[in-house]
Amino acid sequence: MGRRVRWGVLATGGIAASFTRDLLDMPDDAEVVAVASRTAASARAFAERFGIPRAYGSWAELAADDGVDVVYVATPHAAHRAAAGLCLEAGRAVLCEKPFTLNAREAGELVALARERGTFLMEAMWMYCNPAVRRLVELVRDGAIGEIRTVHADFGLVAPDDPGHRLRDPAAGGGALLDLGVYPVAFAQLLLGEPDRVAANALLSPEGVDLNTGVLLGWDSGAAGLLSCSVVADTPLTASVTGTAGRIEFPRGFFFPEGFTLFRDGREPEEVRVELRRDSYQYQAAEVMRCLRAGESESPLVPLDGTLAVMRTLDAVRELVGVRYPGE
Repeated sequence: MGRRVRWGVLATGGIAASFTRDLLDMPDDAEVVAVASRTAASARAFAERFGIPRAYGSWAELAADDGVDVVYVATPHAAHRAAAGLCLEAGRAVLCEKPFTLNAREAGELVALARERGTFLMEAMWMYCNPAVRRLVELVRDGAIGEIRTVHADFGLVAPDDPGHRLRDPAAGGGALLDLGVYPVAFAQLLLGEPDRVAANALLSPEGVDLNTGVLLGWDSGAAGLLSCSVVADTPLTASVTGTAGRIEFPRGFFFPEGFTLFRDGREPEEVRVELRRDSYQYQAAEVMRCLRAGESESPLVPLDGTLAVMRTLDAVRELVGVRYPGE
């Protein structure tokens, strides 16, 4: 592979457009060469919008394109297993949107396939690639706040009150947990790993998906994660990490922050700031391209074992609150 990395985009929705726009704004090392949708008309419209040379009316055509180095899978998450699996089977590297799949079983199948074939695979957990979050990890590992005792994080918004909306549709993997709760869970597990215990409570919709969910994670170290997600309430969208020697507080938008405040015992609060382009997907794209050039099949920033661990926790929460999707 040369210096330029050739991207294919699978799906044509809002997040696909945002990611493509950010790829095109990168320096000369990224090129978007193909797009696929379930319909040729949708693919052509997307290609014309962004100046993409090839448009396909099926996922299989994109997967078979030998001029594509890596495919960004941006379908709704109920289709991630099928879409990412098709690309991996064809030998394409894959960056797959979050939540990675509907459940840990599907996630395990994708990871096993990628590892068997030695093909690159990464979850598009842009939070893990954010410079401020990476700095948080460094500080915690260096003992800046001592031993972690609590992690708080929430992600809630008011979604359309429409039973036909994808967030209310079990067939689409609807509910607050997979769409939004994946962020608080991933944040906590980035710092503490997979929990030893999981407790949860949720308000379910008549359709059987979770609308408002609280999660308590416990670790044998004594650390606790107090997390929540909602599609019926606009929550603060903040996060904090408290240790035996201080704490770190993130402002609204903790999942892609510009900085945080570090409180350490006996010291004045420190404002930690990074320079970044707000709402940019370029950090995860840059990590994918770095890995491909280095011949790495997994990213150390977004390791597949970590993705699997988060999916197991999400499965445990759904089991506790009684949310099951068709076919499970």
